[in-house]
Amino acid sequence: MQCAYYDSERCRSCTLIPVPHERQVADKQAALESLLAEAIGERAAGIGWLAPMLSAEQGFRTKAKMVVGGTMDAPTVGILDAQGRGVDLRDCPLYPAPLAAAFPVLAEFVHVARLEPYDVPGRRGELKHLIVTLAPDGALMVRLVMRSTEALARIEKHLPWLLERLPSLAVLSVNVLPEHKAVLEGEREIVLTERGSLAMGMGDVVLHLRPQSFFQTNTAIARELYAQVAGWVDDAAPAVVWDLYCGVGGFALHCLAEDRAVVGVEVSEQAIESARTSAEELVRAGRPGADEALFVAADATVWAREQELVPDAVIVNPPRRGIGAELAGWLESSGVGTVVYSSCNAVTLAKDLAAMPSLRPVRGRLLDMFPHTAHYEAVVLLERI
Repeated sequence: MQCAYYDSERCRSCTLIPVPHERQVADKQAALESLLAEAIGERAAGIGWLAPMLSAEQGFRTKAKMVVGGTMDAPTVGILDAQGRGVDLRDCPLYPAPLAAAFPVLAEFVHVARLEPYDVPGRRGELKHLIVTLAPDGALMVRLVMRSTEALARIEKHLPWLLERLPSLAVLSVNVLPEHKAVLEGEREIVLTERGSLAMGMGDVVLHLRPQSFFQTNTAIARELYAQVAGWVDDAAPAVVWDLYCGVGGFALHCLAEDRAVVGVEVSEQAIESARTSAEELVRAGRPGADEALFVAADATVWAREQELVPDAVIVNPPRRGIGAELAGWLESSGVGTVVYSSCNAVTLAKDLAAMPSLRPVRGRLLDMFPHTAHYEAVVLLERI
């Protein structure tokens, strides 16, 4: 991929741009296999690796997390340099055209609504980040991460202007992040549009993203990941499936089947409400198994350890820290026959697999979720010995 920002050294976030894409993926595959071999020894030799799932090289990123810099009259949308000054990246080739087209309109909205960009070195200003998500149907969700609600009335006043110039805008919210610290968003969210969620069509399943819901930044690869996991689960033919760290229900809803009970567990109540909405839609559409789906807002580890029933299959999709010793220990001793582990951090994946010696990894696949960086997604199918 050719990137003018990288070539001019204005942005070096995509550290692997000089490396041919196929070589990037081959190197990641080798690194993944090496990590697992070091952690679990001979068990790693039994993994049947499927060909890596390749992403498009550009235009693949369907969620943008952009820092706002500059001034109200000349805002930048992109990143900050080493001195905390804004670097404008609105033509970044990672983003598809319908998403990139929103950047200049949002930059103009900063001027129209008089939203003062947050000055990190000076610790003053209001607007910190723009978080923009693109749905497969072209609809957009935009989140304005603000230091306070000082500008809320002006944002509401000029919302009709924004909707007129950005007709694809479905959801607009203000996220309040008062602290001066290196985090992306705060806890409080104020939705300003009639719609409060973004519909993400993933084949015959529609996932509903609320502003604070987690979703993969590469929708095309996420769709293939769901299909891969659902295929492995169907091959195992379980009667009861748990999806731990289920988020908005992506894996669980793709694993629905007649005479199969599926339970999704996630600590975020917002995400669970989204998953329930999707399940209700599938019930109305007559999807087999949808009426047996249950979604629970709880800590995945605590909930699993409290259950008397042991499921036939468990899907885990934890954050970068992995599932941890407690849940790995429960899976090891529980008698669960099939586990599917989807990971965004191969280091913690390897550590967790080492803690489950009775579960043998038999299939694996690398997913090219984050081209031009060292990051990737990996999914492994485990069966009890």
